Amino acid sequence: MKKVEGDPKKKSPRSAPGTGSSCAVTSLPLSHCCSILECITEGIFVIGKDKKIRYFNPAAEIITGFKSQEAVGHKCFDILRSSLCQKGCLLDKSLASGNPQSTDRVSIIHKSGKQIPISLSTHVLKDQQGKVIGGLEIFRDHSEVEQLRKEISRGFTYQDIIGRHPKLIELINFLPEIALSDSPVLIEGATGTGKELIARAIHSLSSRRTKSFVAVNCAALPDTLLESELFGYRKGAFTGAFRDKPGRFLMADQGTLFLDEIANTSSAFQADLLRVLEDGEFTPLGDTRPHKADFRIVTASNVSLKKLVQEGRFREDLYYRLKVVKIELPPLTERKEDLPLLIDHFIRKFNLIKGKNIQGMDGDALAFLSNYSFPGNIRELENIIEYAFISCKGPLITREHFPSDVLMSASAPHCDLSGQDLVEAQHVRQIREVLQSQGGNRLKTAQSLGISRTTLWRRLKRYHLTAP
Repeated sequence: MKKVEGDPKKKSPRSAPGTGSSCAVTSLPLSHCCSILECITEGIFVIGKDKKIRYFNPAAEIITGFKSQEAVGHKCFDILRSSLCQKGCLLDKSLASGNPQSTDRVSIIHKSGKQIPISLSTHVLKDQQGKVIGGLEIFRDHSEVEQLRKEISRGFTYQDIIGRHPKLIELINFLPEIALSDSPVLIEGATGTGKELIARAIHSLSSRRTKSFVAVNCAALPDTLLESELFGYRKGAFTGAFRDKPGRFLMADQGTLFLDEIANTSSAFQADLLRVLEDGEFTPLGDTRPHKADFRIVTASNVSLKKLVQEGRFREDLYYRLKVVKIELPPLTERKEDLPLLIDHFIRKFNLIKGKNIQGMDGDALAFLSNYSFPGNIRELENIIEYAFISCKGPLITREHFPSDVLMSASAPHCDLSGQDLVEAQHVRQIREVLQSQGGNRLKTAQSLGISRTTLWRRLKRYHLTAP
């Protein structure tokens, strides 16, 4: 790359030429406009009619890897190095038409050679007489969003289970053995405690992980629809059956079938399910021959199936068929020590999804949640954090950002998080941030934190953190 002409000591490469003039859009001095642009988190650069960069803001430096001294004076395609620059430059289109242009997804090449996914828009710049004098490009880095998509698409593992509650630690340690056993698993716990997360983790750790994980909510369908959904049907089996439809049993072949809210099924359905589990065969509606399906069965219930058996509301033979391995998940009210970890997890998640940079939650809000009863458990906590993201404009979530029904509800017995809990929550955030910045290198992370590698290893193990 050619060196930029001129002495950078004589004129800041960030400043657009003519700082004594004013911005045609705002009528502010141009130097003031540049100061505003330097506070924006999107990458921004300004070009002249010759397509050479005249201004390059700090966010653009971070996204591209090029310092403004390296970018100013060069053509924009020398810096972005995108295929779009050659095939359909949006700045060219804006300069030719006078209209803004945009695209949702394109990749540029970072100075290091790494591809960076971005979205961008372009606009023309005019002087006070309306004459086009250049263009403006605004672009946003989508690397973190892409990383989140990859994490979601890879499924769930036991490393996604967050917490330090003794029952949870015991489960995490035992989960790989459960997964490899291929035995039926019954997961019991209140609504929102993460039953499907555990089921997916079992699948992803099992020998069936390369095949399908098929989930069915039994409470969402009446018996007749649930039967056709699981067994499938042939064309003409009933009114409206215009084509063959494979059932979930067949779709789960060689994989895992997860039946949620199994307690909400009828005795007749339970008898049919028991027969399928015993024989390994099922017959689609309207068919005359049985079909084989080999799947691992995982079921879940938000009530005690044993109690339902005792009350005569659930088949005892099916119960024992399903509970070869039984997992009981504690409600969030029994896991208050996990609140800081869970809150930190959801804040990081929604920062990625919503493009924000919220740093955490203040002590008053955290103390309020430590007293809250959480009838919806972890799912409700996630919803509370997501709601807070709507109104939170600063670095910290406060209790004023919580939903009104949560604020007005009766609190649980007092159980404030201790100062030690708050310190540990800060440790978790700090370690995650430094690990990320050091590319997962534990030695450099320990050095940056000012602790020994042994101390770092202990904290990683204690907080169940893994390198990115």
